[in-house]
Amino acid sequence: MKKWLSTLTLTTAAVLALSACGSSGEDNTNDESTGSGDGEATEAADFTVGMVTDVGGIDDKSFNQSAWEGMQAFGAEHGLEENTNYSYLQSGSLDDFEPNLRQLVREDYDLTWGIGFLMEDAIRTVATQNEDAQLAIVDTVVADENGDTIPNIANITFKEHEGSFLVGVIAAMNSETDKVGFLGGVEGTLIKKFENGFKAGVKSVNPDAEIEVQYVADFNDPTRAQQIANTMYSNGIDIIYHAAGDSGNGVFTEAINRARNNENVWVIGVDRDQYEEGLYGEESVTLTSMVKRTDQAVQIVSEDTMNGNFPGGEVLEFGLEDSAIDISESEQNLSEEDLSAVEDYKAQIANGEIDVPQTDEEYDAFLEQ
Repeated sequence: MKKWLSTLTLTTAAVLALSACGSSGEDNTNDESTGSGDGEATEAADFTVGMVTDVGGIDDKSFNQSAWEGMQAFGAEHGLEENTNYSYLQSGSLDDFEPNLRQLVREDYDLTWGIGFLMEDAIRTVATQNEDAQLAIVDTVVADENGDTIPNIANITFKEHEGSFLVGVIAAMNSETDKVGFLGGVEGTLIKKFENGFKAGVKSVNPDAEIEVQYVADFNDPTRAQQIANTMYSNGIDIIYHAAGDSGNGVFTEAINRARNNENVWVIGVDRDQYEEGLYGEESVTLTSMVKRTDQAVQIVSEDTMNGNFPGGEVLEFGLEDSAIDISESEQNLSEEDLSAVEDYKAQIANGEIDVPQTDEEYDAFLEQ
């Protein structure tokens, strides 16, 4: 069985075409794996896929919403019916994860999605107790006690640090105070990728920039996030990048209030294009967004599973090379210089000139280069 560090990167063509060909990158299969190609195709009309949300819900304007939009797009493409072929269960708290996953498995869904790394323990338990079930999780790799991936869980990950680096570049180029902020949801391995990638992008443009980092300790507390944003802006920070799920909506609220009072402050959105979240009148406080195409990943893996290619036990990693990580299409608040710099740094990341840090240790080493 593959160790969790094995990865399968999908090509740009696979992402854009929503290919049903299973593993389309380097062949990382193993004789003990039950990954792509071992199952039988299911007629679309008979295929069922369910999703358990993280606590933010499907209208969090972030990654839960993006995942649900991907499932809706998958359903529309194949003429499937909501609540018959595809549906979701919303989690009000972490305690809902395991019961919700069990419900979908008990109802014999062909594929059950867990959205968010906080679901790791719950999905591990449900998968090991229901070996015939097919499950997938976004934003983490689920391993057993030996460090091996679990045969009936597909692990969907992204190179968030690369996209965060790009918006860090934009932040440094647009800050008038040379002070920017990062606001995370729950501190951990995943959100540290956003934080350290962002800081590295900022420092690549302006080594003297000040970067303040704060965590809400919750993905579903916009009130607390607004309080933190208020303090940051009051202390001279003029751009905040949030990676906080539904909590991030509090940052937009604070920025919009200040913009209406003619303060020059910005928000950098996350996971999806959040230009509209920053709207006040005809203007937006959203400078740009770091887009993570969770919707594409949900579509691809759902279709692969329907076609008998469930990537159980595999780690699928999506990045810049797949067009699954990028800045948003909304460029109203960016200059040509900003966009040119983004393309330049993309090229440097692609050819290996820049190795974007993911951890605190890697970030410290990055600064010493």
